[in-house]
Amino acid sequence: MTKTESAAQKTAYSLLLAVLPVFAVLFSLCIGRYVVSVSDVFRCLVSRFNEGIEVNRMSYITIWNVRLPRIILAFLAGSALSCAGLLFQSLFRNPLATPDTLGVAGGSSFGAVLSILLGLSMIPMQLLSFGAGCLAVAMTILAAKGKDQSMNTIVLSGIIMGSLFSALVSLVKFTADQEQQLPSITYWLMGSLQSATYSSLVIGLIPILVSTIILILLRWRLNLLLLSEDESCSSGVNMPRLRMIAILCATMLTASSISMCGQVGWVGLIVPHMCRLLFGNDHRKLLPACISFGGAFLIIVDTLARSITASEIPISILTAIIGAPFFLFLIRKKGGWSL
Repeated sequence: MTKTESAAQKTAYSLLLAVLPVFAVLFSLCIGRYVVSVSDVFRCLVSRFNEGIEVNRMSYITIWNVRLPRIILAFLAGSALSCAGLLFQSLFRNPLATPDTLGVAGGSSFGAVLSILLGLSMIPMQLLSFGAGCLAVAMTILAAKGKDQSMNTIVLSGIIMGSLFSALVSLVKFTADQEQQLPSITYWLMGSLQSATYSSLVIGLIPILVSTIILILLRWRLNLLLLSEDESCSSGVNMPRLRMIAILCATMLTASSISMCGQVGWVGLIVPHMCRLLFGNDHRKLLPACISFGGAFLIIVDTLARSITASEIPISILTAIIGAPFFLFLIRKKGGWSL
């Protein structure tokens, strides 16, 4: 490949990075059981700031009160889970690492289902879910402390904590009312963006935004996570501190997304691999790619989940149906499991 071809390819990828989320948002605003034309979408968006523009009232409510909050949540959750998956795969140098590697998904799920059992509203449920996810990771790190606090020890501790909180989730399901609470718990665990509101987005937005900004500022140092211990130490960077920052950011990203929309699988696994296939292992390119591709991917999947049948399909079902074959394709394309 010549330098001209390489530059053209990079330009095409960069353009795709910018255009894909815009296309996904426009697609989601138009498509649904109530179809809105592209021109009406733009008129509804502009009329929010210009009262002189006349719009269809039904289209306006559908765009601003129903679809736009879901789109924002889908983009936040998709980008957060993708970045968290990227961090854990690099941190543990394991292509199968996912955002719930350290037990954060189990902890956040326990906090949410406990909130449903107690009859709490959406915002307290988010706070309890987020706190429980952070608590699970803190317990994982404390359990791994010792003379040999290797990354493998932390992973094993995370598996144990994940199993513990999964058992607690099962206990809550066992004690929940079978007529009202148990169906709500089961549906939430399968993931849904149906309850998205602007007020609920604010709580999840803050930790996601803070974590993303930190990672963008440190994105060139994240390449050191892929190096061996001797190579990374010779760089002059405080690697234990960098690893802890990566764990904390990935925890906040995962806990925030799960607290808002439940467990959404596969996004944090396939999107980082797809981005690596396109951009290589340089985190300076990978991190923005995961933000763009992850957000666009979940927006499109959520649009399909609420559109293809009369009743909404839990989003984790679709991410698994789409993600599993696509991940097999990526394995064959890359020719192995290595990062």
